[in-house]
Amino acid sequence: MHDAQIVKTWTTSDESGTEEVGAELAGLLPSGTTILLAGDLGAGKTVLVRGLGIALGIDRREVQSPSYALIHEHHGTRDSLVHVDLYRLDPEDIPALGLDELLAGPGFKAIEWAERLVEAPPDSVWIRIEAPDDQGQRRIVLRADSLGSSSITGLRSGHMPSPQRA
Repeated sequence: MHDAQIVKTWTTSDESGTEEVGAELAGLLPSGTTILLAGDLGAGKTVLVRGLGIALGIDRREVQSPSYALIHEHHGTRDSLVHVDLYRLDPEDIPALGLDELLAGPGFKAIEWAERLVEAPPDSVWIRIEAPDDQGQRRIVLRADSLGSSSITGLRSGHMPSPQRA
């Protein structure tokens, strides 16, 4: 992720603002995109994925952290979502999950603690969520490894809203 270019940044002050960013991603990124999430414990990764799920027509109560189950699959009225949490896994244990097959399927994919992956899957973007600062402001940064990626073509052509969200 260190070489990836910043494509978009948001600032939120509460959980609903972080959910709104997730919902906005459903409109910014094409179906099939894998969203690789990084951030400290409690930074808001699952909250962002819940916002994405709501925008895809998934009941908000269904989108919870898959920390123990590792993988949750959701089918919404507008699209599907595969939600993965790698927090409890060591990098050498991840291949046993069979992520390649899941990631090749339709719909959005969101992977929490994605920095544990050996390499980023194709058609993926990185989102780093920073813990709130002293004023309660949380910064959310969307990065892409390659501006030629099909996942961010719309972002390159200017089809994105204002860069900051309060």
